[in-house]
Order: sequence, then structure tokens, then C-alpha cells
Amino acid sequence: MKKSVILLILIGFSGCAFAEESGFTSFVYTDGDKVMDENGQVRFISFNIPCLHYNEDNLPFEKTNAWRLPSEFEIEDALEAIKQMGGQVVRIYTLSVARAGEGPETPRHILGPEKFNEEAFQALDMVLAVANRKGIRIIIPFIDNWKWWGGIEACAAFRGKGRDDFWKDAELIEDYKRMVSFVINRRNTVTGVKYRDDKAVFAWETGNELVCPHAWTAKVAAYIKSIDKNHLVMDGYHTTVLRKESIADENIDIVTTHHYSKNPRETIGQIKKSAALARGKKPYVVGEFGFVDTADVRSIIHAAVEEQTVGALIWSLRYRNRDGGFYWHSEPFGGDLFKAYHWPGFESGKAYDERNLVHLMRQKAFEIRNLPLPKVPVPAVPVLLDTDDAALMTWRGSAGAETYIVERAETAEGPWLVVGSNVSDAAVQYRTIFNDASVGIGKSYFYRVKAQNESGVSEASNVIGPVAVRHRTLVDEMQDLRYVHSYDGVLSVAEKQTRRFKEDGHRLAAQAGDSVVYKVDSEINSWKVYAFLPGKKTDLKFYVSGDGVKFEAVHPEKEVYYFGSGDYGYTVPVLYKVDRGDGKSRYLKIEFAKESQISRVEIRYGARPSEITSTHSPTGFIKGFSWGWTGRRGQYLGAAPVESMKKLADTGAGWVCVSFAGEMLKPNEPTIYWAETNPTMVTEDEIRRAISLARNNDLKVILKPVVNVRDGRG
Repeated sequence: MKKSVILLILIGFSGCAFAEESGFTSFVYTDGDKVMDENGQVRFISFNIPCLHYNEDNLPFEKTNAWRLPSEFEIEDALEAIKQMGGQVVRIYTLSVARAGEGPETPRHILGPEKFNEEAFQALDMVLAVANRKGIRIIIPFIDNWKWWGGIEACAAFRGKGRDDFWKDAELIEDYKRMVSFVINRRNTVTGVKYRDDKAVFAWETGNELVCPHAWTAKVAAYIKSIDKNHLVMDGYHTTVLRKESIADENIDIVTTHHYSKNPRETIGQIKKSAALARGKKPYVVGEFGFVDTADVRSIIHAAVEEQTVGALIWSLRYRNRDGGFYWHSEPFGGDLFKAYHWPGFESGKAYDERNLVHLMRQKAFEIRNLPLPKVPVPAVPVLLDTDDAALMTWRGSAGAETYIVERAETAEGPWLVVGSNVSDAAVQYRTIFNDASVGIGKSYFYRVKAQNESGVSEASNVIGPVAVRHRTLVDEMQDLRYVHSYDGVLSVAEKQTRRFKEDGHRLAAQAGDSVVYKVDSEINSWKVYAFLPGKKTDLKFYVSGDGVKFEAVHPEKEVYYFGSGDYGYTVPVLYKVDRGDGKSRYLKIEFAKESQISRVEIRYGARPSEITSTHSPTGFIKGFSWGWTGRRGQYLGAAPVESMKKLADTGAGWVCVSFAGEMLKPNEPTIYWAETNPTMVTEDEIRRAISLARNNDLKVILKPVVNVRDGRG
């Protein structure tokens, strides 16, 4: 049955670290220029998954912060994809560092010298826990040379110093060592195992693409080896051909190169030269390569295998989103073509041959291990997320699933009717996945989904419902002009520069004076238009009509979700909406005042006026939990509330009601003992922390202050 609007359930603070069994029985170790483990020589063809522990791509239209910590579901999806593709090793990106001007809503790992964000590191804990379960090892670089995640520049800025000081300043080197010590000696809150004892760690990498003198590398590599005898150290120096000093350094176990030449012959030459330098001395890994077509990827992998490198890691893979669909990432240096890959490849990645590329990677991953290529497993059961609108359906998909079947019934037991077949969860970016356009107004339905691929169909998902149908909905994702009734001007579907448009891969682009008209079969009840504008002062104009001839201007509500141009030159996202129509219009006209782009149009139509009134809510459907009601001072602190809030968010809730209480002595004595005058009440700082935890998990917050009467009479 459908859940209540607000579920008043307390999520407890209990929950402690628990031991998880690992499939690994030994650490990896070197033997000359080879890497070995309990099963013999380790060789791999696999992926970089930069956001496995820390997501820079949370870009729904209404969000104003792209940074997000991953959930267990997301980490599971990523590493299950690698497992299905035959990968044994993945490389993540670095630890993030707070940059000047950032607020607490950006969950960085390193907040200052010896200041570490527990919530962020708990996501890395989960990465290692899942890696142990999946039998996949992780390369962990410590710090970034570049600005994207803060990197060395932000670390130096903590001390009022410049980025070049990072390599020679004694204080900054000590800061780096303390950071390394914190990570290596950390005890995993999920498994209870210290990182230095975790066999899922393939290697510590000194950093990502560090443009550093070898003297710095030698010093920090020696330090890492002095506090961790179990793990290998990889030199994070940025090069396409190996540095001889790195090969000679006794504290460096693995050497690596990165390659992004558009000429594959150049890359292959660099790999061969590096392999010759390392042969018989050090294991050599092609740590990053990419942004070339599938045939060139095949040639590069062939060279890496032929030259007896330990492995090659292409850039890069992104995973499924806990809110439905995938995370997306356009590569700034990918020629406005290449994007992060999704397994098992989709039509949305046709421009960069995603499907063939990821299956090539899978073929080569099993070949390098001397294993036959198995069938892709039948997908696991997906999870259908709750909704109160049949036009806004979404689900957590299954690794390896190509498409989905959506089924509908008028009772929870069936019989079931297929209302959507071959539905992709990678067709749109940061949107709901499916609109049931065949609903009957006034009816209620139950829904379930199944995942499918070349190997078969999963069992049915959970059932949601009843979903009451109050209207039909036209949803236009701008993939073509099929939903447009008429237009004036030269309209086009824009697909380039998607990062500037929050990764939206299909937008309706128009010039000043152009217009577009939508028509529905009965009166419009409400509508939304999602637009990207060149500046805050730009606007669209809107008109409605009953006959398509005479149009009247309408002035919608306007919400701006701009958070600055950032590192990628973001445009201005603006949502226009009318929550209640005039009861007679069937046409909506949109006119462009300047060159602009429309991302999505939703038009709800056909509802009776009484239904519009009774269902209107300025916040939309509220689904959530009360949290912390019995909490006393100090109980909002520590690790338990972090896990509690994550578990709450993982239920699919969108809201959390943070409850806390002051006291009166008696009903007729109105003095309220609050905050510091009440030693049992949580403090204001604790309440702020609860709000921060909620926001880190993308939960909207309701504050519920309560006054209790101490004698129990009120």
C-alpha cells in the first residue's frame, strides 16, 4: 500500500561497525616486474572510477551543489559492473580538499591541516567494504595536482602558501604526511579493519598527475612504506614516459603513465618505451588512457598486453544513481564527444560507441586473465521508487541491465499489463524514467518493473501503489520535435557542451523571436518549463489559448537554480511553472526573448477542478521520517547519526523532520528551559549538524521544536 505522507518513525542511533568477510587471502606483492596475489600473477584491463568514493556529478536541474557522497547501492552498482566486465582492479580519484569560499554543503575529505570530514571518509569505508565483497582491489591516490577537487593548491592555501610551495615547504610536507597517516591508520567503520590491513587496497598512489620533483616523491614514498609494510606504493608522477628516478627508487613499487594523445601510434610508442624501461625492474601500469575511438582503444590495449604491463585502466566509468538513472560526466578534454561510460552500453552513448567499447573492455579483461568469456548474468531485481504521479516513475536499476519492462495492474496482485517495454534508464539525464501516458483519469494503479538483457529477464521488482491518476501528462524531453504542435523560427535539438547544461543531452535551442506551441487534448491544469538561459536577466515569454488562434500572456512563477559558472561555465537553470490553469486553455506557447534552450516541458491536463484544488501543495508530495526525537545532548554527535541519516535517505525518503525538545516545569509556569538552560537538550550546534547531515544526503528538512512539561501533565 502507499506510504503515509509523513512516516513518523524514529531511526535509532544504534549501529556499530561489523566485520565483513573478504574474498582475499593475501595482499598483492611484487616479483620483479610482476604483481602477484594468492592466485598467482595479477593482470587486468579495467576502468578508472573517479567518483566511486566521492561524486562530482549530482546535477539534477533543481540542485545547486554538484558534490555528493555515494550510497552503498551506488558503490555496489559500480563494482558489480566491473565484476561483470572481468575487471580485478579499479582506480579511484583523489581525496578532495576544501576550497576557499565553499560552504559546509560541499562534503570535502580534507577541511584543513589535520581536519578530516568523517562523513566523507565513511563513504571510502563503504568502497573498501564492497570491494572486499566483490573481489576487486582499489588503487587509492592521495592528492590531486589539479584544482577540480581542491588538490595541492587548496592544501597550500590552508597555510597561506602557493601551490609550488607544496613540493618543498617543510610544513606542507608534514601536512601531507599527517594526511597519509590518517588514511593508512584509519579503522573502517563498516568492516572494523584498518586500511593498512585491508587486502582490497591494491596500492597507495602518491597522488594524481603530480608535477613534482623526484626528491618530494622519494621522501613521501619512504614515509608511506615506513608506516605500511603491507601495501604497494605507486608513483603518481605525471608522465607519458617513465621517469628513470622512479624506477630506481626502492620505495616505489609500481610505476605508471597517463595517455590522452589523439594519435594512438604516439600512445603506443610511449607505452612500449616505458615498458622497456621498466622490464625486469618494476611493475608498470597504464594508469589512464582514453578519448579515442574503439578501434584505437583496441590497439592501445593490445600494446599494453603485448608489452607485458600489469594492466591498463581506461578513463572512465560512472554508475547508477540512487534516485534513478545514472550519473553523467562530459569530459572537458574529450572533444565535446566523449563522456564517462556506463555498463552495459546504451543508445545514448552511440556517438562515442559506448556499447561496443565497454564490451571490448570486457572481452580483453577476461583474455588477459586467460579466462573464457562468460555470458553476462541475468540482471538482479530492480527497485521501483515510490511516486504519487504515474508520469514521474523511476527506479534503481540493475548492473548489466539493458532495458526494463514496466507493468501495471488495478490491484496489487495483478493481473499485470505491460505499459512500457524496452525502457532505458540511460535515455535521459537526472530525470524520472517513465511516463505512463495510457492512464485513465480517476483510476488508481499499481506498478512493478523487470530488468532485462541478452541473458534473460529478472524477477519483478517491488510493487508500488495505489497511484491515483488525477490527470494525464505530456512530457517532452526534447529528444526530437515529436511533441511540438507548431513552431516559428529555426529550432534545433542541441546535444553538445552538455556539462554547461547540467549534463542534459537533449535541449530545444532557439533564437530571439522564435516560438514553440504545445497542444493537449483537454484543458491544461498545470505546467512546468525547465530552461537554460544565458544570464539571470534573460526570460522566456508564455501565452495560453483555448483555440490556438487567440493567445493571452500568462506570468508563471519563476525559480532560479544557478550556483555560479563554476569550473565548467554553467548556464542559468530556470524553472517556470503554473500550478493551476485557467480551466479553458489547451495550447501553451513559449516565446524566446534571447538565444536560450529548453530542457524539459511537463503539461498536466484533463483533471477536474476539484481535484486540482484538493491536491495542490506548494512543496509537492512530502515523504519522510521524524528523526532524533528521543535524542539527548551529545547523541547527535559521532558516527552513529551519520549512518542513521544515510539509512533514512536510502529508504527513498525526500524529507526529514528533526525533532528536539525543551522543557517547562509546570503547565502554568511559562518559563521554557531551552538550549544551555536545559542540560539534557541537544545543542544548537548539534541541530546544525543534523541539518548538515540531512543536506549531505539530499534530504529536505523540517524543524520540529517541542516543549515538554516536566511533571508530565502537558
